[in-house]
Amino acid sequence: MERSLPGGTRGILRARTGLERFRVERIAPGPALAPFVEDFWVLRWDLRGRPPHRQQVLTRPSVHMTFTSYLTGGKTRARIVGVVRDDFVEEIHDEGRVVGAAFRPGGFRPFTDAPVSALTGRFADVAEVFGAAGHALADEVFATAGDAEAAGRLEAFLAEAAPGPDPSAERAAAIVERIAARPGLVRVGELAADVGLSTRGLQRLFHEYVGIGPKWVIRRFRMREAAERAASGGGADWPGLAAELGYADQAHFTRDFTAAVGTPPARYAREAGPGSIEA
Repeated sequence: MERSLPGGTRGILRARTGLERFRVERIAPGPALAPFVEDFWVLRWDLRGRPPHRQQVLTRPSVHMTFTSYLTGGKTRARIVGVVRDDFVEEIHDEGRVVGAAFRPGGFRPFTDAPVSALTGRFADVAEVFGAAGHALADEVFATAGDAEAAGRLEAFLAEAAPGPDPSAERAAAIVERIAARPGLVRVGELAADVGLSTRGLQRLFHEYVGIGPKWVIRRFRMREAAERAASGGGADWPGLAAELGYADQAHFTRDFTAAVGTPPARYAREAGPGSIEA
């Protein structure tokens, strides 16, 4: 399974500090799963003799299927993670691994018989969607020592379960990609007109396939863009960035950034920028 991808720290806040505690690898899906799965990923850490680490992530509008195992103590956890609306913080300790699949926005809906919004804000056991086969898969993933091999077992399972093409899933993914590519887009009505849907039609599509409304998706991508700019260093032009991201004034931008990240943008830039790795 030699399909490693770059960009393994996207959405990980204060990533320079985090990379002192863990490593993450992303693997591209094969052609059969590419319409549904963005990537497979493996996160490993060894904090034996060190304090636990709490990692904050600025999430995307994606569903994840994850298999977590602590190599000291034997504790395991297999779950479907719906879209996380608010702050997401995961604590890691001792030594362990997570093997996961990140579904494209809209890509999980064809695997289930319910709207993706039914999973939003929830952490469901794999059996809730995949039944006994999901539990059997978890046993296989946990028993597989090699990271690429474990991710390969997950990929094989999803490829066997993969449904046929779903035009609505593809449309939802394309609209989310459009949001990500247009930093100045901030109004749902403008987006709906852009993609040939009514505002209500766009909201129904997102409820069914993405799991959360288009307004949240727009705001989240704007905040991810702002966080990446802040962490890149070089002295951010906050008024200019606020305007580029579609804000009428810097104060509104600062309020949204602080609500999403937990700290004002200038402070975050000092904490997360080059040379900011914490001991």
